[in-house]
Amino acid sequence: MGAPHVDGSAPRRHPLAPGASPAAIRTALLPEDRAIFDAAYSAALDEARASLDLTALLDLVESWRRIAALQADPNNFARIARRVTELRTGQPVPADEPLSVTRTKAGL
Repeated sequence: MGAPHVDGSAPRRHPLAPGASPAAIRTALLPEDRAIFDAAYSAALDEARASLDLTALLDLVESWRRIAALQADPNNFARIARRVTELRTGQPVPADEPLSVTRTKAGL
């Protein structure tokens, strides 16, 4: 059994832990992905409203939560994109290559 919190407050969860809000997810995304998220989220909301089924909406939010968790640290995300590109292409990524180009090559 763990020790109780002295101040009586609940432990804080990471904002991008499973169950994160769409707002927290959007905030953590790279600026160039926010409009894509907005459009996908809006379409999923419309579909959920029409079908009365939240499955696709919840799946979409979880998928974007994982992307946001990676993108929350933009430098680390750039390193990941570079490494994935190198693994997929077998070629080093030029140091001056824009992240958008690297992401396209990596399929990210």
